[in-house]
Amino acid sequence: MLPTLIEMLVCGAIGLTASFVLSIEAWEGTSNEAASFACDINASFSCSAVARSWQATLLGFPNAFFGILFEAVVLTVTVALLLGARMPRSFMLLINVFYTVAIIFALWLFSQSFFVIHALCPWCLTITVTTTLVFAGLTRINIRTGALPSSDGLWDFVSTGRDWWVWGGLLVLLALAVTFKYLV
Repeated sequence: MLPTLIEMLVCGAIGLTASFVLSIEAWEGTSNEAASFACDINASFSCSAVARSWQATLLGFPNAFFGILFEAVVLTVTVALLLGARMPRSFMLLINVFYTVAIIFALWLFSQSFFVIHALCPWCLTITVTTTLVFAGLTRINIRTGALPSSDGLWDFVSTGRDWWVWGGLLVLLALAVTFKYLV
């Protein structure tokens, strides 16, 4: 479990950093329509193009604020687990539901950027990757500790590390999609 917790800690810290940077730039960018973001590389990789879309402020404020919330929660839980805390099953299930919302939202935002906005934000891509990896780690911990009910087959699949092939495969598919649409 220690490698999974370390992976969650690293990914959570990277995701939190990306969320903070994106939140600041998005907030400043909404007050100045002509402003460009530090992560604007070209028309295809443009944080400002994504941040100025309706999808970027779904509830009236920058979505990156959600990243700060989700990453702060998962970092707190991860540090507590690293320090030996035993969390109640209901709490861990609630955190898994909470982070299921996070991964669905991150993947929806990726699909909107990819198929609708036709521009990708490097910070958003970072958050999509880290959210996927944190969700994978959290789900893995919850299956291995019995917080999430699972069959013997699923428990074996996760306990032997084969679940990482699924998550790695998803990230490779996303990377290939980006590569073939924007870089080739």
